[in-house]
Amino acid sequence: MTTIEIITVIIIHLLIPILGLLTYILLIRKIKKEKISNTPNIDLFLIFATYGGLLLVMLTAIFWEWSGMASLGTFYLIIGGPIVMGTIAYRNFKNKGISKYHMLTYRAGISYFLITPLAFGVFMIIK
Repeated sequence: MTTIEIITVIIIHLLIPILGLLTYILLIRKIKKEKISNTPNIDLFLIFATYGGLLLVMLTAIFWEWSGMASLGTFYLIIGGPIVMGTIAYRNFKNKGISKYHMLTYRAGISYFLITPLAFGVFMIIK
């Protein structure tokens, strides 16, 4: 493995997931400081995990070698992702007026149905 390959692996498979988790934790702390009722903590975690998975699959496909894990991630994004994100959008539809976080959670759930096909389409064009 060359130095560039090692750096690529560390960035894609270690640094980006850690940054995503830290961002999630900081967001939850901010929501708690603002004392928002009925916080969508689990929904936000699933949003971070799903969009993070989409980012990792795209980066793996572009900058690294395809693997079985990338195939499993893609399978989730195509089969499980719409179910999870649709459920999140449905659950937060009535709560979107509570706070900006509830509204963003709702919008992130709905946006998945536009962002994912666009991301896969762009990927197919550039690859």
